[in-house]
Amino acid sequence: MIHSGPIMRTSRTVLGFFNAPVLCLLWLTKHAVDSARLSAPEVVTGVYGGSVTVSCQYDQKLRNYTKYWCKGLVYEHCEIVVKTPRNRYSDRSSIADDKEAGVFTVTMTSLSKSDEGMYWCVISRFGRNNHAGVRLRLSNPVISTTTITPPLMTHEEISWWATLRWILFILMLGCVVTTHIITWRKKTGKKTWPNPQLQNQNSNIYEAV
Repeated sequence: MIHSGPIMRTSRTVLGFFNAPVLCLLWLTKHAVDSARLSAPEVVTGVYGGSVTVSCQYDQKLRNYTKYWCKGLVYEHCEIVVKTPRNRYSDRSSIADDKEAGVFTVTMTSLSKSDEGMYWCVISRFGRNNHAGVRLRLSNPVISTTTITPPLMTHEEISWWATLRWILFILMLGCVVTTHIITWRKKTGKKTWPNPQLQNQNSNIYEAV
């Protein structure tokens, strides 16, 4: 009868010895990926009919992983809107990945009421994905009115206008005074000018004498 107990224990020991580095490497890789961070703004705002752009920044350790943008109140049940490297464009959304800068950008256009809600920046990897939530809020566009304010006058302009007003005042006063003088002279001339009939009578008297 062959006893296989010691041989089996030796084989398991050898296998465990060779598997230990592999398991350690997997653990270190997983830990490195877990420590890589993904960040995004918690809230972004836009207006109905407008567009909005969201930047999702990630660690360089995640540069070669697939990125996507999904919508849903809960991340585990969100619906993918756009995704890299394929499906980068949808009806009104697009995604672009700048691996050198470590950021992928999502743009949404022609925003409507149905676009409001919770979205997620996601980096897909083996195991648990990296994700960051972004809430999109929309409002009506603000109609601004422009008030035209007349330009302020400089000190030189103010002085010039003051001088002009005084000149006009003096000219008007001169016109009034001249008018009164002319009227007074006309009235005085009528009073001192001799009567023609009286002059003729006087002439006849002198001729008779």
